[in-house]
Amino acid sequence: MRKSLLSLAVLTALSLPTVTVAAEEAAPSSPHAFTYNVGLFSQYIFRGLTQTREDAALQGGADYAHSSGFYAGAWGSNISWLTDGGYYQSSSVELDVYGGYANTIGDTGIGYNVGLLQYIYPGKKNGGFKKAETTEVYGSLSYGWLSGKVSVVTSNGAFGYDNADGTSYSELNLNAPLPFGKGYTAIAHIGYQDFTGRTAGVSNSIYDYTDWKLGLTKAFDNGVNIGGYYTGVDGKKNTTFFDASGQNIAKDAFTFFVQKTF
Repeated sequence: MRKSLLSLAVLTALSLPTVTVAAEEAAPSSPHAFTYNVGLFSQYIFRGLTQTREDAALQGGADYAHSSGFYAGAWGSNISWLTDGGYYQSSSVELDVYGGYANTIGDTGIGYNVGLLQYIYPGKKNGGFKKAETTEVYGSLSYGWLSGKVSVVTSNGAFGYDNADGTSYSELNLNAPLPFGKGYTAIAHIGYQDFTGRTAGVSNSIYDYTDWKLGLTKAFDNGVNIGGYYTGVDGKKNTTFFDASGQNIAKDAFTFFVQKTF
């Protein structure tokens, strides 16, 4: 968390001649921190699936964090998957709003993070389809370069699938600094999407899948991050991964990005 230090120089002139005292005090740092980010991605990949039909995505967000560990934020991106799949007549934006608490367990070096996330998809849906809005609670543990996270749907629907409360996504992530050059990080990810419930009499479990990611990022001192990653999904030939126009949203793909944090 970013902290600012303000130095105050106080000069005290004494009534007696020849003596001047200079004192410098550090004002207490603010417990509040605000950060902002904006990025351009060659496509938007969410849990292994393209959300923009392999077209570019402009993304950005704002975050607030308190020194106690509480945080809140909002993030957005352009999308096309809802109209590509025929679920919505018009929908081009995803907006995520979230909040939670993050801290460490004593001096163990183990971090934890719990929170609530709301996915919002403005637009007009087609008849016979459920709204894509989804609410998830999540919890994660991290140690060093490794972290694990589980997200569970608490809303009735999950990304347009009906009666899907209890749907979960479990993931394991690795972010390992590399010894060559400053700011280089290798990233690896594996996740499993497990749907519950039934939509139109068909079990949502036919949409279950595993996804993975491998990539490399470079962080600069000025807040700019660049990188790329390769993603894939098991069962990518399954017809459940094809949108209304026949596009496979789960095929293996490279994604490149440049991002700036303020």
